[in-house]
Parts: sequence; C-alpha cells; structure tokens
Amino acid sequence: MRKYLLPFCLALTIGLSAQESYKITIEIEGYDEPVLSLANNILDKQYIIDTAARTQDGLYVFESDTNALPRGIYLVVLSPDNSYFQMVIGDDDDQVFKLKTTKEKPSAAKAESSEENKVFFAYLAYLDKQGEASLPAREALQDTTLTEAKRDPLMKELEAISEKVNAHQQKVIAQNPKSFTAVIIKANRTNDPPAYEDLAQEDRNAARLNWLLEHYFDPVDLKDERLLRTPFLFERINYYVDRLHVQHPDTVAMAIDKVLAKMDPTSEMFKYYVVHFTNKAAKSKFVGMDAVYVHMVDKYYKGGLAYWTDPEQMLTMIEDVERIRPLLIGQQAPNLKMNRRDGSPVELYNVDARYTILYFWKYDCASCKKSTPYMKEFYSKWQDKGVEIFSVCTKQSSVEKCWEYIDDQEIGEWLHATDRYQRFFKDYDVRSTPSIYVLDENKKIVSKRIGAQQLDELLQQLEKQRELQERSDKPTGKR
Repeated sequence: MRKYLLPFCLALTIGLSAQESYKITIEIEGYDEPVLSLANNILDKQYIIDTAARTQDGLYVFESDTNALPRGIYLVVLSPDNSYFQMVIGDDDDQVFKLKTTKEKPSAAKAESSEENKVFFAYLAYLDKQGEASLPAREALQDTTLTEAKRDPLMKELEAISEKVNAHQQKVIAQNPKSFTAVIIKANRTNDPPAYEDLAQEDRNAARLNWLLEHYFDPVDLKDERLLRTPFLFERINYYVDRLHVQHPDTVAMAIDKVLAKMDPTSEMFKYYVVHFTNKAAKSKFVGMDAVYVHMVDKYYKGGLAYWTDPEQMLTMIEDVERIRPLLIGQQAPNLKMNRRDGSPVELYNVDARYTILYFWKYDCASCKKSTPYMKEFYSKWQDKGVEIFSVCTKQSSVEKCWEYIDDQEIGEWLHATDRYQRFFKDYDVRSTPSIYVLDENKKIVSKRIGAQQLDELLQQLEKQRELQERSDKPTGKR
C-alpha cells in the first residue's frame, strides 16, 4: 500500500545550539591524507557533516563561524579505510578545542581545552584497558570442550572485571555528575528487574516483564537532546517498541506514545522520532501495521504536534489516512454490488460464508498466475469448511478474457463477479494485483494484503483462535 513518507531533511534543518561557531583542531601523528571527515549519528544512520583539508602544519581544522555543532557523540573519520575515533560535543562553554591522537591507535586521543572530552577519553581508555584484560578469558571460553572445572574460574575472572568496570562507572558519575559521559554511562547500563523470588515460577516472568516495561527508560532521560546524536539511543528505543511489546497495532501505537511522551514535544529529538515512527509504519510489510500509520497521523499530525509539517504535506497525509481508514483490520468491509457472469446481481454482504476471501486479480498479471495454483489448492481444502472466494478480475475493460482465464484454469466454482463501473478500485484501494482480503462471517476484515500461499496457515490460526474463544465462553457449571 502506498503511503506518504516524510523526508528526514525536514528535521535536518532544525535544532542548532545556542552557540554560533565551532573550531576543532585535530592532530594525528602518522596520518597524512589530504582530508579528514567529521560525522555524527542520527537514528540508525551516520552522516558526514564536515570535512577538513590538511594544513601546511599537518593539522585538520573543522570550523564554522555561522553555527555551532549540536551536542552529541561525533566520529572523526580517517581516509581511506574509514577508521575513526569518537569525541563528544557536550556542555563545554565553547566549541573551540584541540584533539591529538595517532594513526596507529586513533582511539587513544587526548583533549586540550575540552573538559567534556578529557572525561570521555579517560573513560574510553579505561574500558579499552579492561577489554584487553578480559580478552584471554573470553577467548578461552570459546572452547566448547572446556570442563566445568576450567570454565568456572574464567567466568569468575570476567565477573570480577565487570564489577571493577561497574565501580569505575559509579566513580565517573559521582565525580562528573553533569558531564555528557555520565549520561552516556547511565544510558548504557543494564536496568535489570527484581528477581521476584516470592512469586511462583509461572508468575515471575510476567512480573519481571511488567517491571521492565514500566522502568525501561529510568536510566535514560529522553529530554536530554545530547542523546539524539549517539550510536545507541535508536537501538534502545526500537528494542522497547519492537521486542518488549507484542507486535499488534494497538500495542505498538501505545508503546510509541509512551516513548514520545518522555520527550520534549518542542525538541529536535521529538521531531526525528515522530518522523521515524510514521515512516516505519508507512513502509511496514507486517499485516495491520497501517493502523499505526493512521494513529501517528491522527495524533501527531492532525493533532497539531507535528507543527513543522507544511500544509500541503499535511493535506496529502490526511487524504492518505482517510483512504486507508475504512480498510483497517477489524473494520466492516465495504459492500460490493456486482454481477455474475450471467448478469444476475450479487452482493458481497449476501455471501453466506464462515470466511470470505476477497480476491482481486488480472488474467495477464504474472504474480496472479503464480497465485492461481495456491488459490485452487486452498479452496479445494476449505470449501467444505464454510469458505467462499469472492473473485474480482480487475480488467473489466476486457472482461471476456477474464472469463477465458477462469475457464482455462477451471476455477469457475469460485464466486466471480464484475462491475462495469469498477467501484472496487476505490472501495478497496486496489493498486496492484493480486490483492487479498480475508473477511469473517460478519464481513469484518480479519487480514489483508497477504499472499495466496499464506491463506491456509492463516485460516488454521483463525480456527484455533475461534476454538479457544468458544471454550473460554462456554459455561463451566461451577459457581
């Protein structure tokens, strides 16, 4: 389904910091390439935002006298292999400082006139040192033949290093509570739920999940604009929405709302993530996720929160949503008043079936031809179980060829219908073929936009759900 996608360039033009200039001088021993690049992270992408040419003194200077760099984690990228080291733009009084490192080990950078980077580099150096200390044990543990007696000391060694790192992190936070490094440490620490040992085993997992859903963002302040330009925030937010929540449209929409509610609605971060979640829903291949797109447009665009959107773009999105809304899963399917081959009238709502498969196709469509055998096999299995195929050939201008295809493929037992006014194109937003809608006995949409080969599995699942529902509704006779 085609939906309106928002360009991220809208958000790229906003949110400069209050400062109006920057000058970052880089000295890299052993590096003599003509260009050095500066990049940052936005969501799951990295962008080159500046380049610096090598000076006669062998230095590289990133500078601007018209705007400052937004706060965040940046990458200084070396040519030609794209090796890099990280630096931060935090809350220093100005953005004029110098960094020194070597081509041999770019990450071993030192900072002059930048307290934020001094703290950051010292922390990274400590992590590198502990990583080197843990390497022998980690490599030894790759041996799958290790006995428990040999494995246990290695695990204890790693646990001891982990405890040292945790203690050091606490020390950095205590000594530099307002630094960006402290924020980074907090945002990357695990937020483990209680063990709930007082609960029965079957209740513990549910209790731990509920706690995690409630407290997942406790270590992360989503109002802190510095976190937008970091390599970890996007993954952390997506994990919350995509992994901790059941991927049902209502649940996903609720999770997105919780995330966005933690952000400043006037912030650049809010704008980026509204655009991201809207585009993600628009492009989703998962059945039913167009409901999330409708939710995003209704709440954030029509609701006036996406104030950066121009009127023309807003109108297009609203029109798009109003076209999609009647066809969301759970909605009553639009009725179709059509004619059979012999000219007799037929209505979709008059089809008496446990499930109705609404199938839009064309006789000269390659994908439709591939779908036909699956549809025939499916109907052969399910026709005696209350399933009807309501078939519509969308090439009404050459309807005789539709009937020829039906005869050649021996699928005349399906319910085939025509409409010379072709109202089905608008009613069901038919933009490509084959296009399938699955309706229940009340002609409500239970699934759509799936492949013919998925129908059998889908109906098996629907029947299982129906059986479970009937069991739960059945009186037990107990009081």
